[in-house]
Amino acid sequence: MTAAGERLVVRVMVPDVWDQFTLSLDAGTTAAELKRLALERARSHPAADPAEYVVKFRGAAVLDERETLAALGARNNSSFIVLPARRQPVR
Repeated sequence: MTAAGERLVVRVMVPDVWDQFTLSLDAGTTAAELKRLALERARSHPAADPAEYVVKFRGAAVLDERETLAALGARNNSSFIVLPARRQPVR
């Protein structure tokens, strides 16, 4: 288990802009905050509405984004995906 005051380096993928990067966050950071930071970092144009995106961890959507990284069981090098909540049309 991760202590709440510990710093974690996590990998975040934002597929709709084909961007992947690492974030150094406190283990007490919420999934909602991770999502907001990921969208800010991934976007060079005006920020997207975080409510239109979901966070996935270990293949499943994080249903309660108030949960902390520690509560989710994240460790160093854990991977998160931030993707649109609605399916995107295929062109």
